[in-house]
Amino acid sequence: MAQRLHLVFGGELIDPSKTVFRNVDDIHIVGIFPNYESAHNAWKAEAQRTVDNAHMRYFIAHLHRLRDEEQDASPTEELGA
Repeated sequence: MAQRLHLVFGGELIDPSKTVFRNVDDIHIVGIFPNYESAHNAWKAEAQRTVDNAHMRYFIAHLHRLRDEEQDASPTEELGA
């Protein structure tokens, strides 16, 4: 079975109605998690911690969706890069 990795990250947005970060150098990488449940728990903790700042947003990126398991590996994947 393939791993289902999830990345939790967030930061301050320019406008709370859009998903454009004020400064990408300040993006907070919470971590990479082995399943959605643990990623959601981390996301929820960060979202609650920053609830007083309307411009702060945290997201869950489904890393396993970024590659197609049915496709051959790219040359960089084969090298382990």
